Amino acid sequence: MTIQVAVAGASGYAGGELLRLISAHPMLDLGNVTAFSNAGETLGKIQPHLGEFADRVLLETSAENLMGHEVVFLALPHGQSAAMANQLPEHMLVIDCGADFRLHDPSAWRDYYGSEHAGTWPYGLPEMVTADGGKLRGRLREQRRIAVPGCNVTAVTLALAPAATADLIQVEDLIATLAVGTSGAGRAAKPDLLATEVMGSARAYSVAGSHRHIPEMLQNLAIASGKRGSISFTPILVPMTRGIFASVAAKPGSRFSMEYIREVYQDAYGDEEFVKLLAPGEVPQTGAVLGSNMAHVAIEYDERAGRVLFMCAIDNLVKGTAGAAIQSMNIALGLTEQTGLTTVGVAP
Repeated sequence: MTIQVAVAGASGYAGGELLRLISAHPMLDLGNVTAFSNAGETLGKIQPHLGEFADRVLLETSAENLMGHEVVFLALPHGQSAAMANQLPEHMLVIDCGADFRLHDPSAWRDYYGSEHAGTWPYGLPEMVTADGGKLRGRLREQRRIAVPGCNVTAVTLALAPAATADLIQVEDLIATLAVGTSGAGRAAKPDLLATEVMGSARAYSVAGSHRHIPEMLQNLAIASGKRGSISFTPILVPMTRGIFASVAAKPGSRFSMEYIREVYQDAYGDEEFVKLLAPGEVPQTGAVLGSNMAHVAIEYDERAGRVLFMCAIDNLVKGTAGAAIQSMNIALGLTEQTGLTTVGVAP
């Protein structure tokens, strides 16, 4: 059985990573690839690492060019997916790698994105635990619309959710600092966020509560804990092309102990293919997950500060975007969840 898929926004970082993973998936057949300003160019010119697809011509991004496929991946700028998705038939599996359908609260969308809310789709983070004791995996089966989480949100959520569900931390007082590779800012980023501007340097961006991933983090905390949380989030652009290292400090709850929290995390992630709980004293490294669909999670306790430290490393383009999209597609279509994905990284 082969499944024909299309990628809209194939000239961007997320689109290119989707194509790389599609090439490794034994059941996927690539159909149309589309772009906006790069329409008419060959993939070989825009994504030279994708030799298998080098001669493919990027078509204009339109509903007409996406029709006739079983699966469509939308790797479009925020705010552009909704208009395209609304033109596609309900029987088609559409997976949005942008933010358009992630948030539940229309007012949060308007506050952070400045436009009208397009709606909410099932959320593509299968390993996320919920306050009712389940995981989001169960909500993805047989779905035909899926919203892929934000990359920063994935790292923070996988780091915190089991502790929040077990009431082991105070979700009302969280401080998150994330080191983010330059690809996390997107191919069409502002000039001061490009790799050439950060070599040998690091800088914060979207500071003081302005980052658009904040309402999504809070939404996930509420789903995990059943409580309204608060998080101070500072992303720091660092001179690496890809990867996210998340460090989140939380005040312990009344039930907290290191022995118990490790038991909780082992229960949550022990059987997961793509989330690894590191041993005490081990610290995640972005280089260890580069190119893989893995998340490495670690927990330590700072006795002097009275804070629990949660750490998580992911590849923002794989587990943070394209890998999550493929993983969610596999679940929705009833395929083996791990198909086409790897737990093995590449040397940085």
